[in-house]
Amino acid sequence: MPAIATMKSLAFMNKWVSSLLLVPSKVVTEKLGCPADFGFGELVWPTPGDEIPFWKNKFPSRDASPEAPAEIEKDSNLMHIIHITAEMAPIAKVGGLGDVVTGLARACLSRGHTVDIMLPFYECIQKQEISDLALITTYNSYHDGNWVATNAYHGVVSSIPVIFIEPSNQFFKGKNVYGGSYNELEAYLFFSRACLEWMQVTGVQPDIIHVHEWQIGALPLLYWDMYQSLSLKKPRIVLTIHNMEHYGECRQEQLSKCGLDGSIYASVEKAIDDRTIGHNPERLSLLKGGIVYSNAVVYFGILNGIDTVIWNPATDAFLPAKFHAQKPEGKKICKYYIQKGLGLKSEGTVPLVVCITRLVAQKGLHLITHAIKRAEELHNKGTSTRILLMYSEELSHMLYAAADIVLVPSIYEPCGLAQMIGMRYGAVPVVRKTGGLADTVFDVDDPSNHEKANGFVFEGIDEGSLNWALDRAFRHFIDKPEEWNRIVQKVMENDNSWNNAAGKYMEIYNSIRVG
Repeated sequence: MPAIATMKSLAFMNKWVSSLLLVPSKVVTEKLGCPADFGFGELVWPTPGDEIPFWKNKFPSRDASPEAPAEIEKDSNLMHIIHITAEMAPIAKVGGLGDVVTGLARACLSRGHTVDIMLPFYECIQKQEISDLALITTYNSYHDGNWVATNAYHGVVSSIPVIFIEPSNQFFKGKNVYGGSYNELEAYLFFSRACLEWMQVTGVQPDIIHVHEWQIGALPLLYWDMYQSLSLKKPRIVLTIHNMEHYGECRQEQLSKCGLDGSIYASVEKAIDDRTIGHNPERLSLLKGGIVYSNAVVYFGILNGIDTVIWNPATDAFLPAKFHAQKPEGKKICKYYIQKGLGLKSEGTVPLVVCITRLVAQKGLHLITHAIKRAEELHNKGTSTRILLMYSEELSHMLYAAADIVLVPSIYEPCGLAQMIGMRYGAVPVVRKTGGLADTVFDVDDPSNHEKANGFVFEGIDEGSLNWALDRAFRHFIDKPEEWNRIVQKVMENDNSWNNAAGKYMEIYNSIRVG
């Protein structure tokens, strides 16, 4: 679950938060120093005492425009790609996995490819967010000695074709994507086979089946040891690992429930979890099995992008005011709105720092805790901190739009999306130099990176290292406002879209495809 803490200039959230769509009057824009003719309508300012929190207000549709950006060239060697995943933004999103799947799928569609996403039809999915939803196939798929009646639906989400798999048993029932009363591991084993079974029943043979994370780790095993010897000959398998923390630990008898003989995979060469060797019993790892059986595996090497359709401050339905690099005034409205709604003292002379993250060790929990204390010391007046332990996609958009600084102090981070989303919304990143953070953020005080300079970077995992970066960011904001504004414009103009990353994925796809 997401946690958010906000300081008078610090807002922390444990995963995602967001913003609103009303806009302020002429009087308010004058008070904030914005042009009186900025074009805002009436805005009702929120307060902490509101019966309905401002991020739970009703918003216009957030469906994305189906039009591809005109400047993106179509690829010449087109193919059919099916992503199979446990998450998809925005309808079944818990973390960055959902953002990556949606962003990559949209980028490949923009390049002219045929792309589908296959997703469990979670009971918690809001069906009104799906366009043209229709039942397309009724079939049976195997689980634990029985053939389970299963429905496949087709719909469009954020302009992307999606195939929803809905078994008639208890799988994927519940109020949330994860944490239902069913056995999740067995549910994803079923889903992995049900996706291949659907392809066999319908005769669909994509060029690439792109599976994501441990949840779909059994699919490569099922493909090569079962369905490839039946009718599925054409597809090749790509596995992307988004988080090495989760291995998909699995007992042999659990794997056998999807129709494979679990004992066959209990070897170092196949799927045994090396951490359990010598234990009683030894266990399997779905992630390892997926690595061994996939044609290509992606973890390090390709820097992800962000979905610039969903994450666009110029069109974002959740924001109280829209803005972009050439017309940034609306960001002041967003900041004032968040300060009012969260009961923070509204001063433009101190930066609003936002941290949106899962509360896990990987994300630098001890540094986040220290950042709260340090920001209090740097503000030294007024109500300065808010911590929200919650998940809200809407509030995450609002916080990024309001933030002057986005803090990402991860211990390790293969890519990281928060710093890229923050920059898209005009928040200057303060990050630890690791993985994808080091690839996307370059210190403004490093003369060797003058052309790329776009944030504040520290290397250590100690509090003093964080202080060094955070203090410099505060001083720049307070003492060098013109230079700060230039940095803000620069980060907003950065191209962190999926197009470049999609091109690298296409190279991988083409290297393994048949024909």
